[in-house]
Amino acid sequence: MSGGASSAGARALGHTWPMGHPWEENEVGKTPRRKMATKKAGKKPRRPGAPASEVTAALIVIGNEVLSGRTRDANLPYLGQRLNELGVRLRETRVIRDDEDAIVRSVNECRHAYDYVFTTGGIGPTHDDITAGCIAKAFGVPLLRHPEAVARLKRHYRSGEFNEARMRMANVPEGGTLIDNPVSAAPGFRIENVFVFAGVPAIMQAMFEGIKHALIGGEPLRARTFRTTLAEGRLAQGLGDIQARFPDVEIGSYPSFTRREPGVRIVLSATDEGRLDEAAGALDELVAELGGESQEIEITAR
Repeated sequence: MSGGASSAGARALGHTWPMGHPWEENEVGKTPRRKMATKKAGKKPRRPGAPASEVTAALIVIGNEVLSGRTRDANLPYLGQRLNELGVRLRETRVIRDDEDAIVRSVNECRHAYDYVFTTGGIGPTHDDITAGCIAKAFGVPLLRHPEAVARLKRHYRSGEFNEARMRMANVPEGGTLIDNPVSAAPGFRIENVFVFAGVPAIMQAMFEGIKHALIGGEPLRARTFRTTLAEGRLAQGLGDIQARFPDVEIGSYPSFTRREPGVRIVLSATDEGRLDEAAGALDELVAELGGESQEIEITAR
């Protein structure tokens, strides 16, 4: 099979990559894509009640090995932190099995509910790597063999190593654009607001770093962290009252038993610095009223 951009090199599952169309530089990396008269990729309509500045995302972790506990997912903490830095709120994470119905359903639900969707896992060469085909089904488009993906893989493997199983890693839903993989060549892809990454953490992280410039975030999330000497049970009611007064401030309570006496780490997060400071003042008053002490241990702007 030819590795060039020919109709022969674009064969997949009885379909060919549509030819005879102008190509333009893809905004995600340097992958060519054809101009299409389809809905522009990007953010979905704002959900009712969401702040105007809020940009949201969901992560779908795909793989039986994660659900069984044999593999520990390292992509969630990385992605959550990096998205926060860009002003994107990771609002949901799903861990699902290698099952077509589960993948199609999850992708369709999430892509309509959030601005961005990221998937990890299931784009390798084996029989259980079914993510690309499921994404195509979710969007109602054919799964095609992308000529540029074929060319990249042929350059990566030595003669005789690029077999039919590895050729499956060049399959991309029609309309998808490639996401560069500087680690092992096999690309991910983007279709509308869905970004499809490999599951291996080093590869997934490299793919994300290559597309982060294409993400449009909202206001950065600011956080202030306090350590108190009070038990969580004594703080609970007062924290609930503060949360009711400041619904736009996220309040997290995390008990610690590493010392001889109990303590609680409280994290206040918000996009509005003034409201964050007001909530911090209310927390200081609560701790003092209960006879405890608090110390601010971290301030971050992400």
